[in-house]
Amino acid sequence: MKVNYDKKTDTLSVILRDDVKVAESDEDKPGVILDYDGEGKLISLEILDASKCVSETEKIEYQAV
Repeated sequence: MKVNYDKKTDTLSVILRDDVKVAESDEDKPGVILDYDGEGKLISLEILDASKCVSETEKIEYQAV
């Protein structure tokens, strides 16, 4: 899994699988783009205008349970 914040575009991307091509993209809610593989499985998501939705865009905390 990869998480990337681009200051220039104010976009936060969460890539769950980078070894699969995107077959379909859907803007489920305004500013939230979901990418799916050919089987309909979620492979990444992108948040536009991330600084308006996410606190501390440059800080990432990861927790595995």
